Amino acid sequence: MSSISKTGFSVLAGALIAATLGFSAHAADTVRVRGTVESLSGNTLSVKTREGTDAKIMLKDGWKVSSVAKASIDDIKEGDFVGVASLPTADGGDGALEVLIFPAAMKGTGEGSYAWDLKPNSSMTNATVANAVKSVDGQTITVTYKGGQKKITIKDGTPVVTFAPAVEADLKSGATVFIPSEKAADGSLSSGRVVVGTNGVVPPM
Repeated sequence: MSSISKTGFSVLAGALIAATLGFSAHAADTVRVRGTVESLSGNTLSVKTREGTDAKIMLKDGWKVSSVAKASIDDIKEGDFVGVASLPTADGGDGALEVLIFPAAMKGTGEGSYAWDLKPNSSMTNATVANAVKSVDGQTITVTYKGGQKKITIKDGTPVVTFAPAVEADLKSGATVFIPSEKAADGSLSSGRVVVGTNGVVPPM
């Protein structure tokens, strides 16, 4: 598989976002594999999962790979569309575990708030930033989506990223990956996309 052109990347980013943070989130047969690459042999990607198990993912014909690039909490501003994994806090709001700043062309993708499996009781909220207020140790944002809104505190040090291009060669042994996969009736896993960590930035979702 060759590297991705800038023109093709916007299309790829849309597919990745839809799959990882939106439309497939509610599917019963969706398995999000998080871990490190052990090997890539042909179209079979072997991964040591974060749970310590071995997973083999069959990569579909035409599969794509993307990476994530580091962004800053200061990059988050009113009007941005973000994907935030978070946990409830004692004061009734949420505390961010990670933030993805969507490319402007992908605003509205997978809009909503739903259960997520980054940590127990975590949720994923894809929404528009209606208000952003800086504090001593971070920022508090109010995000709105169809049918609701949520107040989320983003502490300093919280991973903030956006999507970036990657190539097959980035799927080397030890690389951190996030793979939204489909689980078949026989338990086998397949996927058409992989998000890989590059340049010291790992997929936090």
